[in-house]
Amino acid sequence: MCEILNRIWSRPRGEWSRAVRRELPAVAARLAEELQRSTPAFSAVAQRIGPEATRTAVEQALLQTLGLGPEAAAGRIPQPRRKPARVVTAMPGTRARQALFAALADDRCIPPDVLAELAGQAGWPLPRRVRAVVLAAPGDVPSPAPHLVPQPSPQLTSQLAAALGQGLPGTVEADLCLLIPDPGPRARPALDAALEAALGGRPAAVGHSVPVAEAAASLRWARRLLGLAGTVNRPGGRVTFVDDHLSDLIVLQDESLARALSARWLRPLDDLTPRQSERLEVTLLAWLESGGAPEAARTLKVHPQTVRYRLRQIEKLFGPAMREPHSRFELELALRSRRLLARARLLRSRAHGTARAVGAAVQPLGSAGRARVNGL
Repeated sequence: MCEILNRIWSRPRGEWSRAVRRELPAVAARLAEELQRSTPAFSAVAQRIGPEATRTAVEQALLQTLGLGPEAAAGRIPQPRRKPARVVTAMPGTRARQALFAALADDRCIPPDVLAELAGQAGWPLPRRVRAVVLAAPGDVPSPAPHLVPQPSPQLTSQLAAALGQGLPGTVEADLCLLIPDPGPRARPALDAALEAALGGRPAAVGHSVPVAEAAASLRWARRLLGLAGTVNRPGGRVTFVDDHLSDLIVLQDESLARALSARWLRPLDDLTPRQSERLEVTLLAWLESGGAPEAARTLKVHPQTVRYRLRQIEKLFGPAMREPHSRFELELALRSRRLLARARLLRSRAHGTARAVGAAVQPLGSAGRARVNGL
Protein backbone atom coordinates (compact mmCIF):
# COMPACT_ATOMS: atom_id res chain seq x y z
CA MET A 1 0.00 0.00 0.00
CA CYS A 2 2.88 2.40 0.74
CA GLU A 3 4.36 1.71 -2.69
CA ILE A 4 1.10 2.35 -4.55
CA LEU A 5 0.41 5.52 -2.55
CA ASN A 6 3.86 6.88 -3.27
CA ARG A 7 3.46 6.21 -6.98
CA ILE A 8 -0.04 7.75 -7.12
CA TRP A 9 0.65 10.91 -5.14
CA SER A 10 4.02 11.49 -6.75
CA ARG A 11 2.07 12.25 -9.98
CA PRO A 12 0.39 15.57 -10.74
CA ARG A 13 -3.21 15.65 -9.54
CA GLY A 14 -4.57 15.40 -13.04
CA GLU A 15 -2.87 12.01 -13.47
CA TRP A 16 -4.17 10.39 -10.26
CA SER A 17 -7.09 8.77 -12.07
CA ARG A 18 -4.83 7.12 -14.62
CA ALA A 19 -2.39 6.03 -11.89
CA VAL A 20 -5.16 4.32 -9.92
CA ARG A 21 -6.59 2.61 -12.99
CA ARG A 22 -3.12 1.41 -13.96
CA GLU A 23 -1.83 0.32 -10.53
CA LEU A 24 -4.84 -0.96 -8.63
CA PRO A 25 -5.71 -4.16 -10.58
CA ALA A 26 -2.19 -5.55 -10.31
CA VAL A 27 -1.94 -4.70 -6.61
CA ALA A 28 -5.35 -6.25 -5.94
CA ALA A 29 -4.37 -9.44 -7.77
CA ARG A 30 -1.13 -9.74 -5.81
CA LEU A 31 -2.88 -9.06 -2.52
CA ALA A 32 -5.61 -11.63 -3.26
CA GLU A 33 -2.95 -14.24 -4.11
CA GLU A 34 -1.04 -13.56 -0.89
CA LEU A 35 -4.20 -13.69 1.23
CA GLN A 36 -5.17 -17.05 -0.28
CA ARG A 37 -1.75 -18.44 0.67
CA SER A 38 -1.69 -17.08 4.20
CA THR A 39 -5.35 -17.04 5.32
CA PRO A 40 -7.36 -20.30 5.12
CA ALA A 41 -10.70 -18.56 5.67
CA PHE A 42 -10.04 -16.12 2.81
CA SER A 43 -8.89 -18.99 0.58
CA ALA A 44 -12.14 -20.86 1.22
CA VAL A 45 -14.23 -17.83 0.25
CA ALA A 46 -12.09 -17.20 -2.84
CA GLN A 47 -12.58 -20.77 -4.03
CA ARG A 48 -16.31 -20.38 -3.60
CA ILE A 49 -16.72 -17.10 -5.52
CA GLY A 50 -13.99 -17.51 -8.13
CA PRO A 51 -10.79 -15.58 -8.97
CA GLU A 52 -12.37 -12.66 -10.81
CA ALA A 53 -14.90 -11.89 -8.07
CA THR A 54 -12.14 -12.22 -5.47
CA ARG A 55 -9.89 -9.73 -7.28
CA THR A 56 -12.78 -7.29 -7.69
CA ALA A 57 -13.69 -7.51 -4.01
CA VAL A 58 -10.08 -6.88 -2.98
CA GLU A 59 -9.87 -3.95 -5.40
CA GLN A 60 -13.01 -2.39 -3.90
CA ALA A 61 -11.61 -2.90 -0.40
CA LEU A 62 -8.39 -1.14 -1.43
CA LEU A 63 -10.38 1.79 -2.80
CA GLN A 64 -12.28 2.02 0.48
CA THR A 65 -9.03 1.86 2.44
CA LEU A 66 -7.66 4.72 0.34
CA GLY A 67 -10.77 6.71 1.22
CA LEU A 68 -11.99 6.62 -2.38
CA GLY A 69 -15.34 5.47 -3.71
CA PRO A 70 -15.97 2.94 -6.50
CA GLU A 71 -16.05 5.87 -8.93
CA ALA A 72 -12.24 5.99 -8.68
CA ALA A 73 -11.93 2.97 -10.94
CA ALA A 74 -13.84 4.91 -13.58
CA GLY A 75 -11.48 7.85 -13.29
CA ARG A 76 -13.46 10.23 -11.06
CA ILE A 77 -11.23 10.67 -8.00
CA PRO A 78 -11.88 13.30 -5.36
CA GLN A 79 -8.83 15.48 -4.75
CA PRO A 80 -7.39 14.91 -1.25
CA ARG A 81 -6.21 18.01 0.54
CA ARG A 82 -2.82 16.57 1.45
CA LYS A 83 -0.70 13.49 0.98
CA PRO A 84 -1.34 11.09 3.90
CA ALA A 85 1.71 9.71 5.67
CA ARG A 86 -0.03 6.41 6.27
CA VAL A 87 -3.40 4.73 5.89
CA VAL A 88 -4.98 3.19 9.00
CA THR A 89 -8.75 3.14 8.75
CA ALA A 90 -11.04 3.06 11.75
CA MET A 91 -12.15 -0.45 12.67
CA PRO A 92 -14.55 -1.98 15.20
CA GLY A 93 -12.91 -3.15 18.43
CA THR A 94 -12.73 -6.86 17.55
CA ARG A 95 -11.28 -6.23 14.11
CA ALA A 96 -8.84 -3.70 15.56
CA ARG A 97 -7.58 -6.23 18.11
CA GLN A 98 -7.18 -8.85 15.38
CA ALA A 99 -5.29 -6.35 13.23
CA LEU A 100 -3.05 -5.36 16.14
CA PHE A 101 -2.27 -8.99 16.97
CA ALA A 102 -1.50 -9.71 13.30
CA ALA A 103 0.83 -6.71 13.17
CA LEU A 104 2.68 -7.76 16.35
CA ALA A 105 2.89 -11.39 15.20
CA ASP A 106 4.48 -10.36 11.91
CA ASP A 107 8.27 -10.61 11.67
CA ARG A 108 8.37 -7.56 9.45
CA CYS A 109 9.03 -4.20 11.09
CA ILE A 110 5.83 -2.20 11.65
CA PRO A 111 6.30 1.56 12.18
CA PRO A 112 5.76 2.53 15.84
CA ASP A 113 3.15 5.16 14.97
CA VAL A 114 1.09 2.56 13.07
CA LEU A 115 1.28 0.18 16.05
CA ALA A 116 0.27 2.99 18.40
CA GLU A 117 -2.76 3.89 16.27
CA LEU A 118 -3.85 0.24 16.00
CA ALA A 119 -3.42 -0.16 19.75
CA GLY A 120 -5.56 2.91 20.34
CA GLN A 121 -8.35 1.54 18.15
CA ALA A 122 -8.06 -1.86 19.85
CA GLY A 123 -8.17 -0.36 23.33
CA TRP A 124 -4.98 -2.26 24.23
CA PRO A 125 -2.26 0.07 25.56
CA LEU A 126 1.09 -1.06 24.18
CA PRO A 127 3.26 -2.36 27.04
CA ARG A 128 7.01 -1.88 27.01
CA ARG A 129 7.69 -5.63 27.01
CA VAL A 130 5.47 -8.66 26.30
CA ARG A 131 5.44 -12.43 26.55
CA ALA A 132 3.60 -14.81 24.28
CA VAL A 133 1.40 -17.59 25.65
CA VAL A 134 0.68 -20.41 23.19
CA LEU A 135 -1.97 -23.00 24.05
CA ALA A 136 -2.06 -26.62 22.97
CA ALA A 137 -4.94 -27.33 20.60
CA PRO A 138 -7.73 -28.90 22.71
CA GLY A 139 -10.60 -31.06 21.62
CA ASP A 140 -13.16 -28.50 22.79
CA VAL A 141 -12.02 -25.57 20.64
CA PRO A 142 -14.95 -24.81 18.34
CA SER A 143 -14.19 -25.00 14.63
CA PRO A 144 -17.06 -24.08 12.30
CA ALA A 145 -15.41 -25.81 9.33
CA PRO A 146 -12.28 -27.93 8.96
CA HIS A 147 -10.65 -25.44 6.59
CA LEU A 148 -11.03 -22.49 8.98
CA VAL A 149 -8.39 -21.49 11.51
CA PRO A 150 -9.80 -22.01 15.04
CA GLN A 151 -10.42 -18.83 16.99
CA PRO A 152 -9.80 -18.48 20.72
CA SER A 153 -12.69 -19.81 22.76
CA PRO A 154 -14.56 -16.88 24.37
CA GLN A 155 -14.75 -18.78 27.64
CA LEU A 156 -11.03 -19.55 27.64
CA THR A 157 -10.17 -16.00 26.61
CA SER A 158 -12.25 -14.55 29.45
CA GLN A 159 -10.66 -16.97 31.94
CA LEU A 160 -7.18 -15.97 30.86
CA ALA A 161 -8.11 -12.29 30.84
CA ALA A 162 -9.42 -12.59 34.39
CA ALA A 163 -6.28 -14.44 35.49
CA LEU A 164 -3.67 -12.42 33.63
CA GLY A 165 -5.22 -8.99 33.28
CA GLN A 166 -4.84 -7.25 29.94
CA GLY A 167 -4.09 -9.81 27.20
CA LEU A 168 -4.30 -9.68 23.41
CA PRO A 169 -5.63 -12.95 21.91
CA GLY A 170 -5.10 -14.20 18.38
CA THR A 171 -4.08 -17.16 16.26
CA VAL A 172 -0.88 -18.10 14.45
CA GLU A 173 -1.72 -20.80 11.92
CA ALA A 174 -3.70 -23.26 14.09
CA ASP A 175 -2.22 -22.21 17.45
CA LEU A 176 -4.27 -20.22 19.95
CA CYS A 177 -2.08 -17.46 21.35
CA LEU A 178 -2.14 -14.59 23.78
CA LEU A 179 0.23 -11.62 24.13
CA ILE A 180 0.49 -10.40 27.71
CA PRO A 181 2.42 -7.54 29.27
CA ASP A 182 5.56 -8.94 30.87
CA PRO A 183 5.10 -8.72 34.64
CA GLY A 184 8.87 -8.99 35.27
CA PRO A 185 11.02 -11.86 36.60
CA ARG A 186 9.84 -11.50 40.20
CA ALA A 187 6.23 -12.15 39.14
CA ARG A 188 7.10 -15.45 37.44
CA PRO A 189 5.68 -17.71 40.21
CA ALA A 190 2.41 -15.75 40.25
CA LEU A 191 2.17 -15.91 36.44
CA ASP A 192 2.81 -19.66 36.47
CA ALA A 193 0.15 -20.24 39.14
CA ALA A 194 -2.39 -18.02 37.36
CA LEU A 195 -1.89 -19.87 34.07
CA GLU A 196 -2.13 -23.29 35.72
CA ALA A 197 -5.38 -22.28 37.40
CA ALA A 198 -6.90 -20.66 34.31
CA LEU A 199 -5.96 -23.42 31.87
CA GLY A 200 -7.21 -26.28 34.04
CA GLY A 201 -4.49 -28.73 33.01
CA ARG A 202 -4.31 -27.66 29.38
CA PRO A 203 -0.66 -27.54 28.21
CA ALA A 204 0.78 -24.17 27.28
CA ALA A 205 4.15 -22.59 26.54
CA VAL A 206 5.21 -19.10 27.60
CA GLY A 207 7.70 -17.22 25.44
CA HIS A 208 10.62 -15.14 26.62
CA SER A 209 10.25 -11.46 27.50
CA VAL A 210 10.82 -9.15 24.50
CA PRO A 211 10.15 -5.51 23.56
CA VAL A 212 6.62 -5.20 22.22
CA ALA A 213 7.91 -4.62 18.67
CA GLU A 214 9.62 -8.06 18.82
CA ALA A 215 6.53 -9.98 19.95
CA ALA A 216 6.83 -12.26 16.91
CA ALA A 217 10.06 -13.73 18.33
CA SER A 218 8.40 -14.62 21.64
CA LEU A 219 5.50 -16.21 19.72
CA ARG A 220 7.86 -18.18 17.46
CA TRP A 221 9.88 -19.75 20.28
CA ALA A 222 6.84 -20.45 22.46
CA ARG A 223 5.27 -22.32 19.52
CA ARG A 224 8.52 -24.18 18.95
CA LEU A 225 8.71 -25.21 22.61
CA LEU A 226 5.09 -26.35 22.63
CA GLY A 227 5.74 -28.36 19.47
CA LEU A 228 8.64 -30.17 21.11
CA ALA A 229 6.23 -31.36 23.85
CA GLY A 230 7.98 -34.11 25.84
CA THR A 231 11.33 -33.72 24.07
CA VAL A 232 12.46 -31.30 26.76
CA ASN A 233 11.90 -32.07 30.41
CA ARG A 234 8.91 -30.34 31.98
CA PRO A 235 9.87 -29.19 35.49
CA GLY A 236 6.54 -29.38 37.27
CA GLY A 237 3.19 -28.46 35.82
CA ARG A 238 1.72 -28.24 32.35
CA VAL A 239 2.91 -24.69 31.66
CA THR A 240 6.42 -24.57 30.18
CA PHE A 241 8.57 -21.45 29.95
CA VAL A 242 11.03 -20.77 27.14
CA ASP A 243 13.31 -19.23 29.79
CA ASP A 244 13.84 -22.72 31.25
CA HIS A 245 14.82 -24.32 27.92
CA LEU A 246 16.93 -21.76 26.08
CA SER A 247 19.89 -24.08 25.53
CA ASP A 248 17.66 -26.99 24.44
CA LEU A 249 15.90 -24.77 21.91
CA ILE A 250 19.23 -23.55 20.54
CA VAL A 251 20.49 -27.13 20.22
CA LEU A 252 17.31 -28.27 18.45
CA GLN A 253 17.04 -25.23 16.20
CA ASP A 254 18.49 -27.29 13.33
CA GLU A 255 18.22 -31.06 13.79
CA SER A 256 20.48 -31.78 10.82
CA LEU A 257 23.34 -29.77 12.36
CA ALA A 258 22.67 -31.35 15.76
CA ARG A 259 23.00 -34.82 14.21
CA ALA A 260 26.22 -33.77 12.45
CA LEU A 261 27.65 -32.49 15.74
CA SER A 262 26.81 -35.74 17.54
CA ALA A 263 28.22 -37.88 14.72
CA ARG A 264 31.50 -35.96 14.71
CA TRP A 265 32.24 -35.92 18.43
CA LEU A 266 30.71 -39.23 19.52
CA ARG A 267 32.26 -41.36 16.76
CA PRO A 268 34.60 -43.13 19.28
CA LEU A 269 31.49 -44.79 20.79
CA ASP A 270 30.37 -46.32 17.48
CA ASP A 271 32.21 -49.64 18.01
CA LEU A 272 30.60 -50.26 21.42
CA THR A 273 27.37 -52.12 22.03
CA PRO A 274 24.30 -49.92 22.54
CA ARG A 275 24.31 -50.60 26.29
CA GLN A 276 28.00 -49.81 26.67
CA SER A 277 27.62 -46.66 24.62
CA GLU A 278 24.67 -45.45 26.66
CA ARG A 279 26.40 -46.04 30.01
CA LEU A 280 29.46 -44.10 28.91
CA GLU A 281 27.35 -41.28 27.40
CA VAL A 282 25.38 -40.92 30.64
CA THR A 283 28.54 -40.87 32.71
CA LEU A 284 30.41 -38.45 30.46
CA LEU A 285 27.50 -36.00 30.37
CA ALA A 286 27.04 -36.15 34.15
CA TRP A 287 30.78 -35.56 34.62
CA LEU A 288 30.86 -32.63 32.18
CA GLU A 289 27.80 -31.02 33.77
CA SER A 290 28.85 -31.54 37.40
CA GLY A 291 32.63 -31.09 37.15
CA GLY A 292 33.90 -34.12 39.06
CA ALA A 293 33.57 -37.85 39.71
CA PRO A 294 31.93 -37.56 43.19
CA GLU A 295 29.35 -35.08 41.89
CA ALA A 296 28.64 -37.26 38.83
CA ALA A 297 28.25 -40.28 41.11
CA ARG A 298 25.64 -38.44 43.18
CA THR A 299 23.78 -37.45 40.00
CA LEU A 300 23.81 -41.04 38.69
CA LYS A 301 23.29 -42.59 42.17
CA VAL A 302 26.26 -44.93 41.74
CA HIS A 303 29.54 -45.38 43.64
CA PRO A 304 32.30 -42.87 42.80
CA GLN A 305 34.60 -45.76 41.88
CA THR A 306 32.10 -46.83 39.22
CA VAL A 307 32.26 -43.34 37.71
CA ARG A 308 36.09 -43.34 37.82
CA TYR A 309 36.21 -46.71 36.11
CA ARG A 310 33.96 -45.48 33.33
CA LEU A 311 35.93 -42.24 33.00
CA ARG A 312 39.13 -44.26 32.43
CA GLN A 313 37.35 -46.05 29.59
CA ILE A 314 36.10 -42.72 28.21
CA GLU A 315 39.60 -41.20 28.32
CA LYS A 316 40.98 -44.09 26.31
CA LEU A 317 38.34 -43.46 23.66
CA PHE A 318 38.44 -39.65 23.50
CA GLY A 319 42.06 -38.94 24.44
CA PRO A 320 43.17 -35.28 24.67
CA ALA A 321 39.63 -34.00 23.95
CA MET A 322 38.80 -34.70 27.60
CA ARG A 323 41.32 -32.05 28.72
CA GLU A 324 40.63 -29.24 26.22
CA PRO A 325 37.90 -26.74 27.25
CA HIS A 326 36.62 -26.20 23.69
CA SER A 327 36.43 -29.94 23.02
CA ARG A 328 34.67 -30.56 26.33
CA PHE A 329 32.13 -27.86 25.48
CA GLU A 330 31.38 -29.43 22.09
CA LEU A 331 31.26 -32.91 23.64
CA GLU A 332 28.61 -31.71 26.06
CA LEU A 333 26.63 -30.14 23.21
CA ALA A 334 26.92 -33.37 21.20
CA LEU A 335 25.71 -35.50 24.11
CA ARG A 336 22.78 -33.21 24.83
CA SER A 337 21.92 -33.11 21.13
CA ARG A 338 21.88 -36.90 20.91
CA ARG A 339 19.70 -37.18 24.01
CA LEU A 340 17.18 -34.58 22.78
CA LEU A 341 17.08 -35.95 19.22
CA ALA A 342 16.51 -39.49 20.44
CA ARG A 343 13.69 -38.34 22.70
CA ALA A 344 12.11 -36.38 19.84
CA ARG A 345 12.38 -39.39 17.55
CA LEU A 346 10.76 -41.64 20.15
CA LEU A 347 7.88 -39.21 20.64
CA ARG A 348 7.32 -38.94 16.90
CA SER A 349 7.27 -42.71 16.52
CA ARG A 350 4.71 -42.99 19.33
CA ALA A 351 2.61 -40.29 17.69
CA HIS A 352 2.53 -42.39 14.52
CA GLY A 353 1.73 -45.58 16.43
CA THR A 354 5.08 -47.17 15.70
CA ALA A 355 6.74 -47.05 19.11
CA ARG A 356 9.18 -49.91 19.55
CA ALA A 357 11.75 -51.02 22.08
CA VAL A 358 14.86 -48.86 22.23
CA GLY A 359 17.88 -50.68 20.85
CA ALA A 360 19.02 -48.89 17.72
CA ALA A 361 22.46 -47.48 17.04
CA VAL A 362 21.65 -44.16 18.73
CA GLN A 363 20.08 -44.55 22.14
CA PRO A 364 18.43 -41.89 24.30
CA LEU A 365 20.33 -41.15 27.48
CA GLY A 366 18.23 -42.83 30.13
CA SER A 367 17.86 -42.51 33.84
CA ALA A 368 20.55 -43.29 36.36
CA GLY A 369 18.95 -46.68 36.97
CA ARG A 370 19.34 -47.67 33.34
CA ALA A 371 22.96 -46.50 33.46
CA ARG A 372 23.81 -49.15 36.09
CA VAL A 373 23.11 -52.16 33.88
CA ASN A 374 25.72 -54.92 34.39
CA GLY A 375 27.31 -52.94 37.21
CA LEU A 376 29.06 -50.35 35.02
